Order: sequence, then structure tokens, then C-alpha cells
Amino acid sequence: MTDIKRLFDFPYYQLEVHNLEAALVTKYNGEWIKTSTKDYIAKANAVSRALLKLGIQKNDKIAVISSTNRTEWNIMDIGILQTGAQNIPIYPTISAEDYEYVLNHSESIYCFVSDEEVLEKVNKVKANTKLKDVYSFDHIKGCKHYSELFELGKDESTQPEVESRKNNVSEDDLATIIYTSGTTGKPKGVMLTHKNIVSNALDSVPRLPLIQGETRVLSFLPICHIFERVLIYIYQHAGTSIYFAEGIDKIGDNAKEIKPNLMSVVPRLLEKVYDKIMAKAEELSGIKKSLFFWAVKLGEKWEPYGANGWWYEFQLSIARKLIFSKWKAALGGNLHTMVSGSAPLQQRLTRVFCAAGMQVMEGYGLTETSPVVSVGMYKGKNFKVGTVGKPIANVEVKIADDGEILIKGPNVMKGYFKDPEKTDSVMTGEYFHTGDKGEIDADGFLKITGRKKEMFKTSGGKYVIPTLLENELKQSRFIEQVMVVGEGEKMPAAIIQPNFEFIKDWIEHKKKSIGTTPAEIAASQEVIDRIQKEVDTCNKHFGNWEQIKRFELTPDVWSVDGGQLTPTMKMKRDIIKGMYQELYDKIYS
Repeated sequence: MTDIKRLFDFPYYQLEVHNLEAALVTKYNGEWIKTSTKDYIAKANAVSRALLKLGIQKNDKIAVISSTNRTEWNIMDIGILQTGAQNIPIYPTISAEDYEYVLNHSESIYCFVSDEEVLEKVNKVKANTKLKDVYSFDHIKGCKHYSELFELGKDESTQPEVESRKNNVSEDDLATIIYTSGTTGKPKGVMLTHKNIVSNALDSVPRLPLIQGETRVLSFLPICHIFERVLIYIYQHAGTSIYFAEGIDKIGDNAKEIKPNLMSVVPRLLEKVYDKIMAKAEELSGIKKSLFFWAVKLGEKWEPYGANGWWYEFQLSIARKLIFSKWKAALGGNLHTMVSGSAPLQQRLTRVFCAAGMQVMEGYGLTETSPVVSVGMYKGKNFKVGTVGKPIANVEVKIADDGEILIKGPNVMKGYFKDPEKTDSVMTGEYFHTGDKGEIDADGFLKITGRKKEMFKTSGGKYVIPTLLENELKQSRFIEQVMVVGEGEKMPAAIIQPNFEFIKDWIEHKKKSIGTTPAEIAASQEVIDRIQKEVDTCNKHFGNWEQIKRFELTPDVWSVDGGQLTPTMKMKRDIIKGMYQELYDKIYS
């Protein structure tokens, strides 16, 4: 049996153990098109042979930029890696200037793009890069189609050369450079070896409740990020059919079509799903409305392993039949597990979705740790609400004296590309400094308590952890995004982006005479007063020195394109503060 040491060993292992008819499935022109394990490998080999003909050498860099996850990305990934070259995935949503920086910094010589929008950005900067050529997955006039590689590599007599290249790739060789979206400054190129990612995937396998050969997965989180990418390798190992969603806006439709058993999510997605469900509930009346909110209230008290006793479980079984079954049906009806990562998840959401029969397993990791450090698992009592589970095998977690989480293991990156100083600044011996603060409880569960850099002191010398306040405030349906400020100031305050969609519905429902444009909502005294109530509720959970004393509302929707958020939906704190300096000054003047 194939011994998995390099990333391209995963599909060969799948061929030997599972040999799927539907290994990778993408929708083209309204039809789900399946690629079998055999075809996946055959196409990847044709790509490798073509790349050799194009003169690709070991350690050359090839960029891949795709707006959505799709079969072609995976074929290119394996095709590139088998030649000893490196796959450089780039976030599709960053600016053309950032494309130029990453393409040049990584020294990429070929680029594969998904569609016209990405191609347009690449073409803007292509002349300033070392790119020899650009290929696309979609058929675009004036651009080479990636299928030309199948034609170029169709002569199988050169396959021995591919095999020779594969044999010369060791587990310690570089596999990929992932440019972190960075909340400040230029992106950093994280160097991950085959061993980093392979070890992380294999050590994470036992944490996923996969029914071998029967599980369907819906994949939509960006594959250019290591979180989804490592899951794709895990799914391949488990013999799971991977269906690629058409886009984040089509998740509900696609879930109904393919009825997935498992998918990975980010907290923002669960927040949006929850808000949509709650908005629809407001339209109900009478007994239906009462039953709905009874079920939600019950869900908010959910505890794992029947800890609430038989009477609670009996009520829950009724709530599941009458209310929560409809939530499940909206996501295909078969979804039993969601793996959540990239940002802290509100405990309320964990409880409610678990109560609805869709377990949410929160995990923790960083690009620099390939990424999984720890993740919850329902089986074997390895799940506790409010924690990110227990560390996976072979990964050691240590809490430093100042509360920082340190990581040691085969998953820790090789370093930052072309930046040994930056690498040295985050390593102490074999331990990687995460910049996150946390604690390990008596049962061995890891809990994240905030970002070391984001923690600040007020002028009164008191420490404030903004993420704790932000997560509490975001539980309000009136608040979509919030950034707590106050470093060196006399008190903490907040810059808030209201949940414009929800507030619009609230205005209509309550028949209030308030304008419904974002600018009118942000300026409305009635909305400000209503949000003040939410802030007051939040403040009850915190000490006097860390309570939000003042806030201002922004009229903008914070987004990746708007510059307020990174592609992984983290806030760019310095940029947000700069954008709303006027509001900041108003708070503290």
C-alpha cells in the first residue's frame, strides 16, 4: 500500500484503498461532473509531463489563483508537486498590486487562473513579473486553456521521467508557499514542506467522523488557505466524495442538491445562516412563533453527552422534530458535522447548531502550523463547548508564562520565505510563538482567550482583551462587525458596523419612520439607542474597567474589497482605525 510521505501520494493511496467513481465533483453549466480517482491521477500525470516539456525544474514556482474551489485546482496541485516544483496558491480577492507582490516575491514563472476576473488582474501586472505564460480553467478568448497541457502531455512514453522526479521529492522538500493575508503590512510567505502538511493531515484523520466510502463533503472555503486544503487531503485519504460549491452564495442550493454529511465553515457563515433563520422566524405568528423561540431558547442551553438530564433531552427530541429538522433540511438534511476554524465561534451558535443535530467541532490552528493544532471530536468525550478541543497527536502545546500559546511538532513551518529575521522572531528553539493567548483546562482542552498583540492597556493601566468584548457584542443581531479600541485611552470604546440587513427588517417590522440606507441607519438616533441596549447587556459580563463606555456606528459594510477585512475575514485593525479616525476622535475628544 502507498506509504504517504508526500502530498501527491494521497490520490494514489485513494486509488488503492477506495478507487472512487466520484473523487472530485464540480458543477459545469448546471450539471455535476464527476472525476474518478483514476481520471484524477491520469490528468495530474498528463499535467506533470506537460510541465516537464515546458522546462519546469525542481523548486520552480507555479501560481494558482481560483475564485472557487474546483476539480482543476486539485489536478494542477498534484501535477505541479510531482515535478518537484511548488504550488503557490494566491487569494483571488486581493488587489492586482498584491498579485504583483506575491508573484514577484515567490518568483512564480507560470500562472493558472480560474476566470476572466482573475485573469484581468493578472494581465494588469503580468509585464512587471517573471511570468512566462498564463493559462485559465474557464474558456477565455485570448488566453490559453489549461486543457492544452493534456494535449502537450499526452505522450505517456515520458512518464518514467515523471516517476524519476517523484522519487527525487523527499518529505522534507518544500511543497508550497502560502502568503498569509496579514492584518498589517505585506503578506508573509509561509514555507510548508510535504512533511508539514502530510503529518498534519494524517494526525487529524482520527478527529473527523467520516463514514468511509459513503460520506459526501461540500467544499467551499478557499482552497488557497491551508485550512480547506489540508481537509481536502484528509477527505482524499478517507475516500470521501468531494463536491465543490459553486460559490459562497450558492451553499444552500448546492447543499440541497448533494445532501452533504460534512462541511467546514467559518463563524461568519454560521452567523449569517443563523441570522437568516431568525429573520424568517420574526415573520411567524401565534403558536408557530412561540414554538420556534421555545426551541431556540432550549438550544441555547444545550450541553454535550446528555449532561442536562433526561427531561431536557426529551424536550430536545420534540424541538428537533418540530423545528430543528427544518434547519437541517435547508442544508440538505444529512449534515451531521461542521468543522469550524479561522476565528472564534460564539458559544451560543455552537450550542444551537449542536441542538439542531448538526455538531459544530471548533478547531484551532495557523498557516504556520499547517494548520491544525487542536480540534474537538464528539466521540470519546473529546468535545467541550467554548474550547477548541484537545491537541492532535504529535503536536505539543505549551502555555508560556505570559499566557502565549507555543506549538512544537512536525507541522511547524520551515520558515518565512526570504525572511530569516522574521522566522527567528517567532521561534524559540523548536517552539513556534502563535501570538495567541490561551489556557489548557484540567481535562486537557485548549481555550483561546485572545490575541497577545491585540490586548491593550488603558491609560489607567488596566488590560483589556478586545476579542472577548467583540465576540460578546457580535451575539447581537443588530451588530455585524465590531472593533474595540482604547489603547492608551481612559476607557475602551467600540467602532461598530451595524447589521444593515437585519435592522432594515426590524424597521419594517416595527413600522418605524427611519430611512433604510446604511448611511440613514448609522445616523439614526433610534438605532443608536437600540444598539446602546445591546452594549449595556454585553457590559454586564465584564469588569468596570473593560466595559464599552462609548461607540460610533459606521455607514459602510466591512468587506475584503472595502479593505477592512482580510480574505479570511479577520479585521485589519490599523486600517479600520485609519479609515474611521474621525469617529475615533469623536469618541475620545
